[in-house]
Amino acid sequence: MKKHIFIEGRVQGVGFRHYTRKNAESLGVTGWVKNLEDGRVEAVFQGDEEQVNELIERCKEGPVASYVKDIEIGKDSGVEDHDDFSVLF
Repeated sequence: MKKHIFIEGRVQGVGFRHYTRKNAESLGVTGWVKNLEDGRVEAVFQGDEEQVNELIERCKEGPVASYVKDIEIGKDSGVEDHDDFSVLF
């Protein structure tokens, strides 16, 4: 399963990408995460449905200094498969 998500709130400058990568790796989820110019964080999660959904739930909480206002979740239509989890810049 692949999910393409956009996270809105206080999610930049608070360690959100590192938090997401750490949690993705602990759950065995592959994909990527990056900051967007508009202040949101964008990510693609790929893996078993249960693990992907758990990672989304963890992102709703975020790291201590963050505040998640909204998460937009869609299916990823990309054909690229991911071997690991990366922080993109």
